[in-house]
Amino acid sequence: MKAIIISGMPAVGKTSVSRKVADALKKPMLGGGDVLKEMAVEEGYKPGGDDWWDTAEGMKFLQERKRRSGFDKEVDARLIQKAKKGNVVITSYPVPWLTREGVNVWLSGSVGSRAKRMSKRDGMPVDRCRKVLSVRDRENHVLYRNLYGIEFGRDLDPFDLVVETDNIDEAKVAEIVIQYVKSRRD
Repeated sequence: MKAIIISGMPAVGKTSVSRKVADALKKPMLGGGDVLKEMAVEEGYKPGGDDWWDTAEGMKFLQERKRRSGFDKEVDARLIQKAKKGNVVITSYPVPWLTREGVNVWLSGSVGSRAKRMSKRDGMPVDRCRKVLSVRDRENHVLYRNLYGIEFGRDLDPFDLVVETDNIDEAKVAEIVIQYVKSRRD
């Protein structure tokens, strides 16, 4: 089975949908954070648990990441290699623009629906989430244009499937993705 690569703007439900797709298809799921932890282990760190990034050691590693210019490209290159092997569900912002090694899925959602999702997930007021998303959306667009020359969130040509998430929950979005992937099996 090809890799399933799920992308979308922040707080659109990528991780939740990817987890449901991976569980239903009995495939491993991974994203940039998993690759970052692999890289941390290679450098002698001992990452453990989802909250490792908030520890002193995790924050030190993330500071090193900021100082190394090729770090993000290394993460993406490793995700591409995993996509080439197939049989995995990957969450990534830029990888769908960088490879055709999988079924590329874009999850689309308005700022309003994403802010509500983020508010529920992070316990922040919706207005604050809107502001955070506005900054993150802009920063992601600039970052990936500068790194790869892609129009993150604007150019949807690399995607085999685009799912509008505003009026449906993660379970229904995952069901749409699963049905699409099953219809395309080689």
